[in-house]
Amino acid sequence: MKVSTSLFFDRSVDQMVGGQSNLAKTQMRLSSAKNVVNPSDAPNQATAIQRLKSVIGRHESYDKNLQAANNRLIAEETALEATNNVLTRIKELAIQGANGTLGPKDRELVAIEIEGLTNDLLALANTQDVNDNYIFSGSRVQVKPYEKNVVGDIEYSGDETRNQVQVGEQRFIRFNRTGTDVFGRVIRENVDGTQTGKGFFQALTELAEGMRKSDTEAMNVGINDLDQASFNIALATAQVGTEMSVVETQKSVNEETVLQFKTALSKVEDLDYSAAVTEMQKNMLALQATQSSFSQISNLSLFNYIR
Repeated sequence: MKVSTSLFFDRSVDQMVGGQSNLAKTQMRLSSAKNVVNPSDAPNQATAIQRLKSVIGRHESYDKNLQAANNRLIAEETALEATNNVLTRIKELAIQGANGTLGPKDRELVAIEIEGLTNDLLALANTQDVNDNYIFSGSRVQVKPYEKNVVGDIEYSGDETRNQVQVGEQRFIRFNRTGTDVFGRVIRENVDGTQTGKGFFQALTELAEGMRKSDTEAMNVGINDLDQASFNIALATAQVGTEMSVVETQKSVNEETVLQFKTALSKVEDLDYSAAVTEMQKNMLALQATQSSFSQISNLSLFNYIR
């Protein structure tokens, strides 16, 4: 095969350009601390890296959902605990008022205190979370759930939507309680065996009126209403406690899962410095050898030999 001077120079230049390119790629990997700088360098690894990053990002979004749910549940737990305390005090007053030793004036004072505590319960029913959303209004979080109408009755303005939030690949938790879940209607047994439903706040209003009128039957009915209301609060509190436990458990699961995926990502994406430095030194030696060989061989010619 005839080797022309042009072919020799072309081959030598290609070798030096290739060596410089390999050296530059290795230096870029070292400077970025990444095993794959450009997707074209290793398409299969680049695909795996993007897939792992996508999964990690999805789990990090679950952590945000968990934090939002936890904040909401803390607000609910605080409101429910305060509500239970107020109901306990109202029941103490109702039992005290039903005692035959109290006179009309004393019962008037008890009725006034019950009305004041009812206003406290109204404020608790309209509790807002850290984002100023009403926690007991269903999905209508910007609407105050309980307000007095034109005739003075307290009405519920929220809806019955019970939202769920995704906190894991296959895990959802309930995100809210409606006003009717917490401040639900109480059921009264009538003399004829039928049942009558009364609104939470209406029952408290009737209790105060019965106290003011020294109506023993109304006071006893009110005490039974308070037992049902307290049960509803206890049930809601238990649900919140269960969901808070789920949040903590799922948070630990997500943290462990993210750690595993980040470890897998590190194995694919992060650079092995010792191997990269060794490769860079090898590339530098190869480039230097190519340059040195080209310099020496390019000076050889028949005319130099004849001289």
